[in-house]
Amino acid sequence: MRNPCVAHRGWSSRAPENTMAAIRFALEDPAIEWIEIDVQLSKDHVPVVIHDYTLRRTTNGRGEVKDWTAAELASLDAGHWFSQKYQGESIPTLEQVLQESLGRCKLNIELKTDGIRYPMLEQKALELLRAYEAEKDVVLTSFSEGSLHRARKLSDSVRTGLILDAWRPTLPLELRELGADFLSIGYSRLNKDRIALLKAAGIQVMAWTVNELRAIRKVAELDPELMICTNYPDRWQEAMLQRAGRP
Repeated sequence: MRNPCVAHRGWSSRAPENTMAAIRFALEDPAIEWIEIDVQLSKDHVPVVIHDYTLRRTTNGRGEVKDWTAAELASLDAGHWFSQKYQGESIPTLEQVLQESLGRCKLNIELKTDGIRYPMLEQKALELLRAYEAEKDVVLTSFSEGSLHRARKLSDSVRTGLILDAWRPTLPLELRELGADFLSIGYSRLNKDRIALLKAAGIQVMAWTVNELRAIRKVAELDPELMICTNYPDRWQEAMLQRAGRP
């Protein structure tokens, strides 16, 4: 069994993160089972796919995502920072991603909130998931426990998961209390005993963000079911082939 690959923000080493170009690269490879994306809300409450709260790093815009309408965000250049080849690549909406990914790949949708921003984020995301009958094909994840609580109140069928970069033995209990069965955790926090503890509690585990070939191999050796989130699905593929070739 090979460790499932999660393309972090799409195939973000080949194309600008969280753009349709990066997502399409991941969709074209049937070996990639999951794509991780980040979702925020525009000023007019449309779920849009972008990581930072501010626009400066990955677009030619300024200010915060929440202060721009979806149409205004779509007009920005979200690709030129990565390469001139991707000049004009736009910030996609969650709906655009769903339209292309359904039936082809599962989505790990990170709800980007600090617990105060975007009080309608969970509602708007779930409205889209219901419209596309996609609740069973995604997991909603967040650093914010409040966001996961709100998602669970709005839907008893969508999967939810906590994101963190720390370890504590109480995590299985905490996740059960959240109604979550998924943990997205910094890979350096994991070992075989911790993974076994989580699996015994019915928790699916994803390690992030594992980019170096040696690190991918090392993490994969912890457990064959451990999901590996990476910017470099090609390195994941190489690591899996190396492991399969061992005597």
